[in-house]
Amino acid sequence: MQEQIMAVQRMQEYIEAHLDEEITLGKLAEVSHYSPWHSYRLFREQTGLTPSEYIRRLRLSKSAVRLKSGHVKVADLAYEFGFGSVDGFQRAFLREFGYNPSDYARHPMPIPLFIPYGVKFRELRKEYVEVKEVQSVFVQLICKPERKCIIKRGTVAEDYFEYCEEVGCDVWGILMSMDSLCGEPVCLWLPEAYKKPGTSTYVQGVEVPLDYKGTIPDGFDVITLPEAQYLVFQGEPFCEEDYSKAIAAVQHSMNHYDPSVIGYVWDDSNPRIQLEPRGERGYIELRAVKKPGAERGREGV
Repeated sequence: MQEQIMAVQRMQEYIEAHLDEEITLGKLAEVSHYSPWHSYRLFREQTGLTPSEYIRRLRLSKSAVRLKSGHVKVADLAYEFGFGSVDGFQRAFLREFGYNPSDYARHPMPIPLFIPYGVKFRELRKEYVEVKEVQSVFVQLICKPERKCIIKRGTVAEDYFEYCEEVGCDVWGILMSMDSLCGEPVCLWLPEAYKKPGTSTYVQGVEVPLDYKGTIPDGFDVITLPEAQYLVFQGEPFCEEDYSKAIAAVQHSMNHYDPSVIGYVWDDSNPRIQLEPRGERGYIELRAVKKPGAERGREGV
């Protein structure tokens, strides 16, 4: 079974690397080391999509990101991403996102971008990882401004895996389609003051300015977070399959860090923040701090 999973992983990686080229089932079979028929079956079993559906959705999401930048023509994107005609691209975009690409380019809205995940990571689960080797962890003090955060709540989730089981993984695609103050979506562990009865501690969201006037996706809430100082803990770059160890190493360092050495104490009235674990930059987590005796930050839900 592990070899079949890795065969699909190789096909996913090939698609990502050759998205602007013609991708045939024969080529996917070549990189998977299985027959075309068996490659097709394995891919559909592991991803829930046929190769052509997967490629189409990924190309449409990539094109939406390009359209949002406002510096590309619809016709150019249609042919760049392998659609036979502009009309065919427009119809496919409308079916996928509910908007005509020209309208979306003029007025970008939150849409469910297709964010594919490597199938090899589906076999991994968050388990206890003993930190035996000390890794280098970079620590930096930053100030985050008062801001709003558009969040999707779960029910009882305390971590990422529980959250995905409760709300699904499509939330991240919607958040990725939205502009963020920090340049990317965030995951938060909410203090009780920001939770609603019967909702989760762990949520995903996007930080936006206080004067944000854009669309709030259906099923999302808005909270207001005060200006606060945070310690940023950033680990070493890691191989993607070692993400659990990378997270454990940073959290171990954070849990054993004494902020009093720089004149602060922990401020757990503000959410703890997690950024997407990406191997090339290392795992990043933020925890709020304050000066001893400082007045508790203003809270708003």
